[in-house]
Amino acid sequence: MDDALDQTLDAVGPRLRALRQQRTTTLAELSTATGISVSTLSRLESGTRRPTLELLLPLARAHGVTLDELVDAPPTGDPRVHLRPITRHGMTMLPLTRRAGGIQAYKLILRGDSRSTEPDPQSHEGYEWLYVLNGRLRVVLGEHDLVLSPGEAAEFDTRVPHWFGAADAEPVEFLSLFGRQGERAHLRARPSAPGRQDGR
Repeated sequence: MDDALDQTLDAVGPRLRALRQQRTTTLAELSTATGISVSTLSRLESGTRRPTLELLLPLARAHGVTLDELVDAPPTGDPRVHLRPITRHGMTMLPLTRRAGGIQAYKLILRGDSRSTEPDPQSHEGYEWLYVLNGRLRVVLGEHDLVLSPGEAAEFDTRVPHWFGAADAEPVEFLSLFGRQGERAHLRARPSAPGRQDGR
């Protein structure tokens, strides 16, 4: 039993390094995201520091994987996927994919708000695809100001300044596909302006 545990823990370091490299993240960036020092992260990846639950939890969150995936735990036979929503500035994001890097899929829910909201278009590298499930989604894209209804979709180059929010007092639910740059844009921390409906 002890040998199996040692083998599992020994394999964590290479797996941590592989996850970080797949996401093209530096040790300094990962340190900022987790609060773990660069030297500790380096020793974890090289296997000279034994992983603990206190260290593995923030690393699993930062890499978007479960603890089981991080330590390569054997399957338990439970097929359910336990997704954890992320809420920022009145927007809830539910990840639908869990692989590191590449295109990510999310279900997003924006609260409805009857107050007047001034759009604040932002731009970043990447490409995004939206599909409205419920409610009405207001999309400001460059010079265009559109309202999408359930069943309608939009795709655009995110280098064009863009913003979206609920079109009226009802919440809006939609699917979004985007790459790593889009993920950072959705989740970046910044103050929420009064009446703001999303984190863009």
